[in-house]
Amino acid sequence: MSSPDPRDVFRNEAQELLEQLEQALLDLENAPDDGELISSAFRALHTLKGSGAMFGFEAAAHFAHGLENAFDLVRKGKAPISGALIGVTLAAKDHLRILIERPDEALQEESDRILADLSKAIGSTGSQKGGRATETAGTAESETAEANPATTYRIQIRFPANIMDNGTNPLLLLDELKGLGSCTVSPLTTRIPPIDAIDPNSCYVDWDVLLTTDKPRSAIEDVFIFVLDEMELHIEEVAIENKRLGEILVERGDAPAAAVLTALSRQERLGEILVKEGATSEDRVASALAEQRHIQTSAAKAQQKAPQASIRVPAERLDNLMDRVGELVIAQARLREIATTSQDVALRVVAEEIERLAAELRENTMSIRMLPIGSLFGRFRRLVRDLSQELGKDVQLLTSGEETELDKTMIERLNDPMVHLIRNSIDHGLERPEGRAQAGKPREGRVELSADHSGAQVIIRIRDDGRGLNREKIRARAEEMGFLTPGVAVSDNELYQVIFQPGFSTSREVTSVSGRGVGMDVVKRTIEALRGSIEIASTEGAGTDITLKLPLTLAIIDGLLVRVGQNRYVIPLSMVEECVELSTEQDLRSKSRSFLNIRGELVPFLRLREMFKVTDEISPYPKVVIVSADDRRIGLVVDQIIGDHQTVIKSLTKLHSGIETFSGATILGDGSVALILDIDHLIEFGRVQEERLKAS
Repeated sequence: MSSPDPRDVFRNEAQELLEQLEQALLDLENAPDDGELISSAFRALHTLKGSGAMFGFEAAAHFAHGLENAFDLVRKGKAPISGALIGVTLAAKDHLRILIERPDEALQEESDRILADLSKAIGSTGSQKGGRATETAGTAESETAEANPATTYRIQIRFPANIMDNGTNPLLLLDELKGLGSCTVSPLTTRIPPIDAIDPNSCYVDWDVLLTTDKPRSAIEDVFIFVLDEMELHIEEVAIENKRLGEILVERGDAPAAAVLTALSRQERLGEILVKEGATSEDRVASALAEQRHIQTSAAKAQQKAPQASIRVPAERLDNLMDRVGELVIAQARLREIATTSQDVALRVVAEEIERLAAELRENTMSIRMLPIGSLFGRFRRLVRDLSQELGKDVQLLTSGEETELDKTMIERLNDPMVHLIRNSIDHGLERPEGRAQAGKPREGRVELSADHSGAQVIIRIRDDGRGLNREKIRARAEEMGFLTPGVAVSDNELYQVIFQPGFSTSREVTSVSGRGVGMDVVKRTIEALRGSIEIASTEGAGTDITLKLPLTLAIIDGLLVRVGQNRYVIPLSMVEECVELSTEQDLRSKSRSFLNIRGELVPFLRLREMFKVTDEISPYPKVVIVSADDRRIGLVVDQIIGDHQTVIKSLTKLHSGIETFSGATILGDGSVALILDIDHLIEFGRVQEERLKAS
């Protein structure tokens, strides 16, 4: 298998860094004095600059350098965080994304304009703390040079052997270090093995560096910021007159550098020489050697510590793994069926063991694909900020349940529907500040996002405390557009579902945010394509609550296999409440009105034989599977309950995609196909049938 393109690796890492930068900037609006947030933004920019230059993204690296200089001023207290600075930096982050992902589309004029705006934002605030306004972000370096006297540091560097495998070039880091001031670099080659043992991809060279610079110690650490956790870096300040013996000999030309390095590698011999010449004492040499052994021991222990808890894997590999696991589950079902009809005990034992292993592999693979939904919620903070400024509304975004996990494919496909719903909540739902004040509400509106697990489903809610839905206005518009018949009574749920009709909008004005009637119908289609449902509840004057109910995954589910006639069907096990037998007396009593008495509660039921027009011989002992969704229950009459089944979901063809009764199909152990019942549709069908019977 070919190795990934290093530029693609950088793009993936840059995506995370840009998200980190955006979150830090949004948090800084509420906590402008938080030093850790400022450092987080600075580190992200510094890493983007260094990595961008290393992987050939010169334009992105140059642009990030300008942003880094600006935040260096903020970090050093020369300029405060302001709304203007946050706004410009967010725009710069968007432009930086283009420079990395689509460099051919990026315009130099746009880079220059943003950097000019950044200079103005820094210049207008820098005078408040720095004495005089900085005319450009780049002047941070010259001002620092004037403010700080030169200091000499001794720096000992040891990179991990596999540093180049991760795309890092040590020489480029050393070049960046040289840019901080007057620098003498001495390579140490004692770790280089014999030539027949050398790995050309490993780094065996260490470096001793003497650096005289007017930059602070933190500037040295920032050079290595994205490999700092993996390397050994020792920095100590030294007096300029206290040069080491070897450095003095090399500088004066009294001894060749190679000879000095050889002597330094033999620490005990060097100590004896220094003692004999009266340069130091035996106890001081012994103390230094003990310290060195301590450092070496600590380094050895650090190298033996456990590897990192996570690794980066391309998403398509996970998808391929999930496909293979699905095929394994189908093959395991085939093996189980063969073993069930076989008299070979050994075969049955092996089949049971493979079934157990396949189930564990399935669960582990599913867990790998699960991501916290907080990664989705975090994307909307910027959306809410931009919309609140565009619409002139004060909006606070609150989130909860960010740790709730959902399949990564679901998270990716939920982004656009959630954007539509949040935009509508802010535009249509929340009033303007003056309107909220008149209604006795806080001037700042609230949009709440929450997520939690409910069985094998994830419930996502979008709430706002705005004006709520105007029932009369929605009804009038629906009748005007032909979606409702005038005068016909409908429930709130039925009325609110009209909102999802194509082209429906109560807004008479078309704006950049809404009014075109495009979006909500797409939202519903997307949610239903994910085998989910969407509900709306609203109280006029108090706000709207939109609830999304989604399965945990789209790949494999636990199902209940049933038979109707000669065909078999799968019912999602998460929706099954119980199974009961339909006695002859109950069957006869319910011919006109299909209801069952389940512990004192009437539950409507559907005869699947009638729905599917099955003409085979009727089973003498039909069963009723009670299923529920959205607090509604219904019974499904089947001929036989076969048992539980690990269901690998296969999509229906385009020819059958319009059949609402089924949500997909699966392959059984004998190679035949079983259709997966769409329970939400069947419950809705049963509700409509029940209302017709009541009306008759």
